[in-house]
Amino acid sequence: MFRKYSLIFSLFMVALLVPGSALAQYDDYKIELIPFIGYTFSEGVPVEPVDTGSGTVNRLNPVSGMSYGFQVDMLASEHFAIGFNFSEQLSDLEGKFSGGGGKQIFTDMKVRNYHGIFTYNFGDADEKARPYLFGGIGATNYSPGDIESYDVDGSTRFSTTWGGGLKFYATDNVGLRFGARWTPTHINTSADGLWCSPWYPWGGCWVVGTANYSNQFEMSGGIVFRF
Repeated sequence: MFRKYSLIFSLFMVALLVPGSALAQYDDYKIELIPFIGYTFSEGVPVEPVDTGSGTVNRLNPVSGMSYGFQVDMLASEHFAIGFNFSEQLSDLEGKFSGGGGKQIFTDMKVRNYHGIFTYNFGDADEKARPYLFGGIGATNYSPGDIESYDVDGSTRFSTTWGGGLKFYATDNVGLRFGARWTPTHINTSADGLWCSPWYPWGGCWVVGTANYSNQFEMSGGIVFRF
């Protein structure tokens, strides 16, 4: 638990404090605060088969659901911003059977994303409509909560996030933002066999693996407050 919150704090500090010298050189920088709400389509990962009695589970899937959060950006220039994004998806966890169908494992699971964000805003600062693109790095936390009075620990994994959209400014200080983003989270690596070097005896053999990612695809809309 301590390591998880240390990571979150570190990401926030990197996103907001490290570039302070660059921001100080830009006299007219502003801050954008963007609360948003949307819907997230979630994708799971394959797992080692487990016989549950009613079927063999070979895949775990977070259930798609409503999501919400906020982003805060510090505008380092007319186009470039550095910030922090938090989002939470309301979800459940399902086990998928190898022969079709599935079984609900956890209800009321939360999927939380914490990312340092780097944004590029297109167009001039005084334009009413501005497209944007962003990318970021951070962590995704899967938190199942209490199950039948038992506290189940969550799991935090490294993730990146990528997206873009369009901002509409009704005034200098208030606008709307509509966007989409993709967040791939590394869950585990499946062993696919061995690879052996053909340059015997100087070579060796290594386990070859495939990285498994749980993907989130978010569609959202929010209000932009610019200070």
